[in-house]
Amino acid sequence: MRHTFFLAGIMLSSLTLMAQDHTVLATSSTVEWGHYAANAKPAVTAKSGETVKIQTLSTCGPTDRLVARGVKPEDIPAYNDEIYKNYPEKDKGPGGHILTGPVAIEDAEPGDVLEVQILKVDIDTNFACNGFGLHHGFLPMEFPYSRQRIIPLDREKMIGHFAPGIDIPLHPFFGSMGVAPGGGRVDSAPPFAHAGNMDNKELVAGTTLYIPVAAKGALFVAGDGHAGQGNGEVDITAMETFLTGTFKFVLHKNKALIWPRAETPTHYITMGFSPDLKEATEHALRDMIDFLVEEKHMTRDDAYMLSSVAVDMDITQLVDGNVGVHAMCPKNIFVSATTK
Repeated sequence: MRHTFFLAGIMLSSLTLMAQDHTVLATSSTVEWGHYAANAKPAVTAKSGETVKIQTLSTCGPTDRLVARGVKPEDIPAYNDEIYKNYPEKDKGPGGHILTGPVAIEDAEPGDVLEVQILKVDIDTNFACNGFGLHHGFLPMEFPYSRQRIIPLDREKMIGHFAPGIDIPLHPFFGSMGVAPGGGRVDSAPPFAHAGNMDNKELVAGTTLYIPVAAKGALFVAGDGHAGQGNGEVDITAMETFLTGTFKFVLHKNKALIWPRAETPTHYITMGFSPDLKEATEHALRDMIDFLVEEKHMTRDDAYMLSSVAVDMDITQLVDGNVGVHAMCPKNIFVSATTK
């Protein structure tokens, strides 16, 4: 039976916040450092339909380095120091993200789809960091050195004070959300079919992510918190900060999905990831055409033409090994009851 992965009956803007069924605090025993792994030990197991509150670290580095850069010790969550001191060195890598979890989903098997409703995203501290390093970023030959910046955050006004006279609205989201690969472990940096380090700034509270399950239990992890980001993330970091998210997980058994998809209150989103920007764009566009054919009952020719006149092809990020592109299809163009 065909299943709609963009659930037309759900009004995402009115997702009901409920008391979470589980909470996963960030500790040295509840994080995965630098990888998504099929053999990871679950931090918690949740049933389909349950909610999980997940506390995460930033990618700003250890506590002593933050203090040296001018951050007050009392402003740095205590669990940051505990994890940096106690996480086993042998278990790190190959990437650098510290991801909380995994959350195992009861009865999840390869060939299923995990629906992740992002119910709430809280910023846990009053600063963010941004920086670029030698040999990194989109223009490494023009910036052959390293620079770092601390960005004060006003969580009441939801503004980041980048510099005198420059204030940036905050739109917190998790740069990395994903499930385990079919076997072994994969680098936390490049996004792919498991989702992972998508750096998609559209995935804020009130949106839903759909990920194909490749390993038993799905093994969802989240981290790489961003207070905000520009499409492209060109210097390799966003406004990196500490976030806590509340997620509702819904398991769809035996459903066909190859690449992650997402839905916001206003848009349907398909995604493509590849080392090559053209190929990533082709993946995102082809999946959008497939969605329009399967879920909006269009011919393939009409879906291609609609993608040209109404769908935005946006660069997600350019700096994570696999670059990202996401196709944004507005919902309000579907005015007939049969196409909504």
